[in-house]
Amino acid sequence: MKNNNLTKIFMCMILALSFSASAQLNTPRGSQQATVSQRVGITDISITYARPSVNGREVWGKLVPYGMNNLGFGTATAAPWRAGANENTTITFSHDAKVEGKPIKAGTYGLHIEVKPDNTATLILSNDTNAWGSFFYDANNDALRADISTKTVSHKELLTFEFNTVGTNSAVASLIWEKKEFPFTIEVDVTNVVLDEFRAKSIGQTGFQRQNWENMANYALNNGGDLNEALTWIDKAIAGQFFSQKTFNNLAIKGQILNKLGKTNEYAELMDEASAMANANQLNTLGYQMLGAKDYDRALKYFKKNVADNPENANAYDSLGECYKTMGDKTNAIKSLKKALSLNPPANVKANSEKLLKELGAL
Repeated sequence: MKNNNLTKIFMCMILALSFSASAQLNTPRGSQQATVSQRVGITDISITYARPSVNGREVWGKLVPYGMNNLGFGTATAAPWRAGANENTTITFSHDAKVEGKPIKAGTYGLHIEVKPDNTATLILSNDTNAWGSFFYDANNDALRADISTKTVSHKELLTFEFNTVGTNSAVASLIWEKKEFPFTIEVDVTNVVLDEFRAKSIGQTGFQRQNWENMANYALNNGGDLNEALTWIDKAIAGQFFSQKTFNNLAIKGQILNKLGKTNEYAELMDEASAMANANQLNTLGYQMLGAKDYDRALKYFKKNVADNPENANAYDSLGECYKTMGDKTNAIKSLKKALSLNPPANVKANSEKLLKELGAL
């Protein structure tokens, strides 16, 4: 009986030890964890790290040694700084990008920095994201290495990652701690990321909506995409397998694509078709497009149609007058502009009509 009790006690001790080893308690840390993120185009970039404080310590060259070092623990004999505290600092890209001009695939990477005694450092992105700090760093797992320049800044007590510069196609991420900043530039090919995502999704439910084909054709048109591909997409919107609907909007998009492709006759003919569906503002826009293309006959036709369809619209007469003035027809220009003023135009239209009349010496 006594032996059975001893056995039970022993088994309980084993279970207790097992539970304590497997159950990790979530308790506060001295260096709190943080995540900072930034979107560039439709690409999300996030950095997760632990934030040590300076706490009166000498950081550079002491707490954070220069160069690659044997940290006295783990398997690495030449380790960079972990760029934070505790586990690996990590950086995640939702799409392919470039860091300091070097390509990096979408995914999550360990982020390390080799700090140097001058105003330079080496940024290292590692395929190993699960290590504790840099103690198990292995250069064979490097995904990217880039030399960067550091800056001297005002004192920052808590280690901080920030995105202080954000543009259309890039962002600058910075690690800032004590009086040193480590900035590095991340670039994204936003146009191709957007178009690639649409190509992938167009075989699903996205491809069953006419507006999606219109939007992507228009995006490619205005953001340096493949114009022939854009033409295919807008044709699917106009006469697709699952829907067929001509609108002013999709005809206008197709016309602009054709114009950029140098197919000016096809463009002009399509604009004639679009003009029949246009409202006052759309007709006005078409007229100015033709003025810009020096297709004065079509411009005049569209402006005249707008006046005929909207005889009480001061802006229609103002635009018609501007067209006549551009064509050198002073008499009809003055007549149309004065008609615009007689219709109690809004301030911007009135100002334009008066300016044009002064230029014509009629006011």
